[in-house]
Amino acid sequence: MKSQKKLWLFLGAALLLSLFLVGCGSNNNEDTTANETSGESTNTEEEFPETEISFLVDNQTVTDGIDAVAAEVKERYNITLNTEIRPGGTEGDNIVKTRLATGEMTDMMWYNSGSLFKALNPEEYFYDLSGEEFVEKIDETFIETVSVDGATYGIPGESASAGGWLYNKKVYEELGLEVPNTWDELMANNEAIKEAGKVPVIASYGDTWTSQLVILADYYNVHSQAPTFAEDFTANEAKFADTPEALRGFEKLSELQEAGHFNSEETSTTYEDALRMLAEGEAAHYPILTFALPAIEETYPDQIDDIGFFGQPGENAEDHGMTLWMPGGLYANKDSENVEAVTQFMEFFLSEEGQELYMAEMKAQGPYVLKGVELPEDAYPAVKEMVPYLEEGRVGPALEFLSPLKGPNLEQILVEVGLGMTSAQEGAESYDQDVERQAQQLDLEGWNE
Repeated sequence: MKSQKKLWLFLGAALLLSLFLVGCGSNNNEDTTANETSGESTNTEEEFPETEISFLVDNQTVTDGIDAVAAEVKERYNITLNTEIRPGGTEGDNIVKTRLATGEMTDMMWYNSGSLFKALNPEEYFYDLSGEEFVEKIDETFIETVSVDGATYGIPGESASAGGWLYNKKVYEELGLEVPNTWDELMANNEAIKEAGKVPVIASYGDTWTSQLVILADYYNVHSQAPTFAEDFTANEAKFADTPEALRGFEKLSELQEAGHFNSEETSTTYEDALRMLAEGEAAHYPILTFALPAIEETYPDQIDDIGFFGQPGENAEDHGMTLWMPGGLYANKDSENVEAVTQFMEFFLSEEGQELYMAEMKAQGPYVLKGVELPEDAYPAVKEMVPYLEEGRVGPALEFLSPLKGPNLEQILVEVGLGMTSAQEGAESYDQDVERQAQQLDLEGWNE
């Protein structure tokens, strides 16, 4: 539990420090020193003669940036990255667990950070990177999510992302609206948007996973008001249904439905439909993770600058924050015959040159979690709108980075709440039952007594 509190404490200060106070000039000096210290040579073919490393990644992760880095690694170090694609979701998780258990895991793997990664028993399967100098480049905010008992097993594979509300700035300008700092102000904006004949909020339940964002993005507000909730929730000492601050997310989803703020045909509206509606100004808001930004840019490049972002507001205008999702990570198989080549790949990936190659292909979806890496000038406007939250420390991690508990049926439960089929209270109670079954399967302390 100490690591959870430490993560929260560092999130505003450490992340802000790395993003906005450390310049690229100092990073150049650090890279030079690191190269001199490690004795890195430009002629490394003797070290890695035609080495191939296998890499397992899910089919939902865009690898353009990694591929660009891999091309340079092959040229410079004679190391070839052979990528294997697995499904996402539950099916993909089962593949990862099976391959780990049978000793058939690739040399390197892409996977979630946080509780999902820690549930894989990292100390049994993954190489401890704690002694590698390049780990010092990573912010403590991310280190906490890939570390167990002082051992660090992963590096960040991309920028962090945020959960909150993407909004169409042109719609806001047309209607004379301002970014809301409280839930009541957001609901008032929705009414004005509805009166103007536009969709206030997109519900894309054709892809049920999207139903979760109003609840998950509200976690900054939960922790701000009930800072021990994650710890108590994990220990079976607090429930969503009987904790007013946690129940509030379910109530907000229900309030949107009751006010008629959602689009029609929610169950047939897909994630792709939602991005179109938002980009074209048919709708004003979409509660979603900011990993949607690259997809909007790819499909609607002329509209990407029209998209803004704000964290899901609570009741206190002075404490309007945002919830962050730590990035997925790259992990080395400790039983691989190519561990040295994998760590060389990781070292170059985190270097200034490696990150420049990566960023040339992949824009940030949120703040970076590497020291000395700043948001570039061409960052998405929506990402730039995260800066005030970071500057003032009004940020916090999603619950999944603080607790191993996340019931598998949450998205179906929230679809029912979002459609008005069940009340907020009933939805929260159903979720608490869902979590109880999961906790018992995980044999967590306090759940099987």
